Amino acid sequence: MPDLWMPGAQRLDIGDHAPTDGGPAKAVAHITWDRNASVAKPVDLVPYENLRAYFSGGGGRTVAPHVLWDPFTGRVTQFVPATSRSKSLVDVSGGTRTNRAGSVVIQVEALFFPYCRVGGRTYARLTDTPCKGWEELHGWVHSWGVADAWPNGRPENCTRNEKTWETKSGWYPHKGVPENGHDDPLSWPAFPTSPKPTTKPKVSLAHVVYAARHDPPAAQGHTSYKGEVLTVEKALKAEGLLPAEYVDGSFGTKTVTAYARWQRSPAGGGYTGDDADGIPGEKSLRLLAARHGFTVTD
Repeated sequence: MPDLWMPGAQRLDIGDHAPTDGGPAKAVAHITWDRNASVAKPVDLVPYENLRAYFSGGGGRTVAPHVLWDPFTGRVTQFVPATSRSKSLVDVSGGTRTNRAGSVVIQVEALFFPYCRVGGRTYARLTDTPCKGWEELHGWVHSWGVADAWPNGRPENCTRNEKTWETKSGWYPHKGVPENGHDDPLSWPAFPTSPKPTTKPKVSLAHVVYAARHDPPAAQGHTSYKGEVLTVEKALKAEGLLPAEYVDGSFGTKTVTAYARWQRSPAGGGYTGDDADGIPGEKSLRLLAARHGFTVTD
């Protein structure tokens, strides 16, 4: 079974899960479009953190997508698992089932509006942005069986054909979904020629324990099993426990402290005292792996 939670994405589960109806797998492309700007009057892009807070704990919980994607940095936050419906689409009572019409209906909200300004530059279309993280995001959606197709047409020129929506797998622009009157996303990046593999990285418990014991007393920047430590550090960062500047492949004192915080957290096992010493244990590491898409070996 593919990953319910996208590997590498920050997980902020808002609850309110509900099953989809089954049928052709779909993804829906949205943009946040939370400001109106123009070529003559560009507007600064709204901070990613604002939208993340809006969907996870503010007034946006009732319309949250599955994932919020920042095409400028590649950051992704996921709010509900892939097999749950989200509520980002208008769903008219008695009409077609928009939020549920498929084995999955994964809704992706890109942080963008036309003529937003980032770093002094104005971006007219989503496809003008760096589109960082798109390959990884696409690879995860593709793993759920969503076809690399736009059955109702690409965002630039689409219809709202209800029969196509109900019977064809693929990506649908918000504008191309029946019962929905929005015009977004206006553009969307092309499908990668070869979907990025979604093979889970492997982390050896013995290796990261060694690193946690040997990196802190060694010279600054010393690394042991750098790739595996990076996988653990990225997961700790996604949990909000480790600042980005310390995600460097060295299991130093900052990483030990962050891992101890993970051990003490309910999700990490709720350990106390000497059991939360920042040295990975099998159970706490497997709990972290389950949330962030890596595999633990001996």
